[in-house]
Amino acid sequence: MKESLITGVRWQKAIEYAVLKTKRNLKQQGLKFPHISNDKRYEWGDNEDWIEGFWTGMVWLCYEYSEDEDLRMQANAQIDSFDRRLTAKHCLEHHDIGFLYGLSALAGWIVEADERHRALALRAADHLLGRWREAAGLIQAWGPEGDPENGGRIIIDCLMNLPLLYWASGATGDPRYAEIATRHAELSRKFLVRGDDSSYHTFYFDGSGNSLRGGTHQGHRDGSTWTRGQAWGIYGFALSYRYTGNKDFLETSKRLAAYFIERIPADGIVYWDFDVPVTCSTSRDSSASATAACGMLELLEHLPPADPLRPRLEDAVMLTMTALVESSLGMAQEDEGLIDHGSYHVRGDYGLDGYMIWGDYYYLEALLRLEKRIPGYWYERGQA
Repeated sequence: MKESLITGVRWQKAIEYAVLKTKRNLKQQGLKFPHISNDKRYEWGDNEDWIEGFWTGMVWLCYEYSEDEDLRMQANAQIDSFDRRLTAKHCLEHHDIGFLYGLSALAGWIVEADERHRALALRAADHLLGRWREAAGLIQAWGPEGDPENGGRIIIDCLMNLPLLYWASGATGDPRYAEIATRHAELSRKFLVRGDDSSYHTFYFDGSGNSLRGGTHQGHRDGSTWTRGQAWGIYGFALSYRYTGNKDFLETSKRLAAYFIERIPADGIVYWDFDVPVTCSTSRDSSASATAACGMLELLEHLPPADPLRPRLEDAVMLTMTALVESSLGMAQEDEGLIDHGSYHVRGDYGLDGYMIWGDYYYLEALLRLEKRIPGYWYERGQA
C-alpha cells in the first residue's frame, strides 16, 4: 500500500475529532440511537430501525482507538438493547441483521471475547438464516415470507449482512450458514451486477426462483446505478471472497470498484446516483464514498503488488478520504455527524443532504484501517 495512505497526521487528527464527537453525543443522548432526519441533525430514539448497529460499531471503534473504559461500558450497555430487541423480534422483518448484530454483538465478541456477545451474534445469525427461502434460493430482503411485493426480492445491501452468516459457520462448525451465504452471493453476482460492471439495487424473482426483473428502491430509476448500492457491492463481494476464496467474488468486487472509480468527481465525493442529471442542487452521498473507501481498502488486502488496479484503488482512497477528512474537520464540534452531505432516500425526499450514521461508521472504519490497521467487525481478526 502506498506510504502516503498509511502515514500522516491527517488521519490521527480526524480520528481524535471523531472520538471527541462520539463521546459528546453519548453524554448528551445516553442510550438513545441516532436516526435520520431532514435537518442537519440526528433524531435520537429507540432501537427499532436497520441502522442502530452502526452507532454501536462506532463506539467500539472509538474504544479500540482510545481505550477509554467509559466507551467500552457504553457499547456493552447498548448491546443489552439489541438482546432485548432480538428476544422480542421487534422490527426485524428484514435482512439487515448483520448491520444490526455484526457491529454490536459480534463486535463485542471480537473486542472482548465475551461469551454473551458471541451467543447473541449466533442467535442473530439464526434469525437471518430464517429469511432463507429454499424454493426460490435466496435471502428475502424485506417483509414476511410470501409477501406479494417482496416475497422474492433481493437487494444489493444484503451482501454486507452475509459476513454474519459466514462467521457463524466458523464459530459453530455448521456449514449451512456459509453455504446459504455463498449461494446468495452467487445469485447476487449473477443478477445484480450488469454486463457493464454497474449494478441494480434490487432484483425480483418468483416463488420458484425464476428471474423477473431488476429494479431500484432508492436509485434514480430502475436501470440507473445507485452509488451506495455500488459501494455495498464493492465491499460485500470482497468480504465474500475473504471468507470463501471464490475468485469470482474477487473479480466482481474489482469490476464494481473500477466502475466506481471512473465516476468519482474531481472533488472526491460522489453524487447519489451515477446516472442522475447533475445540477448545482444534485445531492451528493458522502456515505457511499465512505463505504466504497472501506471496500477498496478491503480489496487492496487481496490483490498482489503487481495488480494493475492497485494504484487506481490507492489513488481513489486517498482522494475520497482526503475530501471526507477536510470536510469533517471543517465541521463544528457541536455538529452531531462526523461527515456531512450524505443521502438516504432522495426519490422519497427524505434525508437528502445531511448526516447518515452508516456514513459516519464507514468513515471512521476507513480511518482506523489506514491509521491503526483496525478493519472493523466483519470478520474475526486473523481467522477469516
